[in-house]
Amino acid sequence: MRYRIHHETIYAYASDVLHAHHMLHLVPRPAPFQQCLEHTISVKPATFRRRDEIDAFGNALTRIEFEHPHRRLEVATQMEVDVHPRPKVFAAHSMPWERLCAELAYHGAWPTRENLEACRFRHESPYVRVKQQLTDYAAECFPAGRSILECADALMVKLYREMKYAKGETTVGTPLLEVLKKRRGVCQDFAHLMIGCLRSRGLAARYVSGYLRAGPTRSAESGAPLAIGSGASHAWVAVYTPPFGWLEFDPTNNARVGTDHVAVAWGRDFGDVSPLHGVILGGATHELSVSVTVEPITQ
Repeated sequence: MRYRIHHETIYAYASDVLHAHHMLHLVPRPAPFQQCLEHTISVKPATFRRRDEIDAFGNALTRIEFEHPHRRLEVATQMEVDVHPRPKVFAAHSMPWERLCAELAYHGAWPTRENLEACRFRHESPYVRVKQQLTDYAAECFPAGRSILECADALMVKLYREMKYAKGETTVGTPLLEVLKKRRGVCQDFAHLMIGCLRSRGLAARYVSGYLRAGPTRSAESGAPLAIGSGASHAWVAVYTPPFGWLEFDPTNNARVGTDHVAVAWGRDFGDVSPLHGVILGGATHELSVSVTVEPITQ
């Protein structure tokens, strides 16, 4: 699949912003299953400094800084991306979750390179605290001897069945246990909950941000189109699943990630990969608007 994607973010401030420094994660990262063919970022006001970097997780990071007063910030990105099907994997070929947990645990010796990288995503992070309640909630998904792939599938289904997608009822700062209690949230809450449940078992999971096409692909559970989260930046989960490496799951839509998803960045949680965040001096209150369109292109 080839997609043309447009993502626009607008901040309208109540008073002058005197100085601002923002970090942008808006460039799709290269991966075996996708290639970014074209990409542009446009910023208004035009008087700014820009620096392009690679962050600690290998994502493209753009820094912009403003030294002139402004009351409106517009950041728009356009891109074309090719997305390829993932190879088919079988649950029976992935190792039991207890064995993987033991391999990722500290033993006083150097782990393999793959396991060492996975351990970066095994511990709690600012938006994903590891709590006993998360272990208890997901207990039925982790019976003894079940493969890690089967566990991840079962957890994805459980979250899809028991959580309700509800805009405006949570924020990025809503504690994970409060989300679990209410059973309501948006895609970042679904992703954080799934990550928390996996990490509470000593397994490695990372947060993936990107875009979702609302198209003909349908959820295996409900038969509904994969439309939830398609009008904004979307979030899902990658689980370390030897020998296949990292496999991706979309608990908001109860689907394995495939050609309907375009990955932009990944990290420990939302805080590592926010599309746009920073620090401003002034501005008072603000209004935020975000629009995303994902358009399939016929090749």
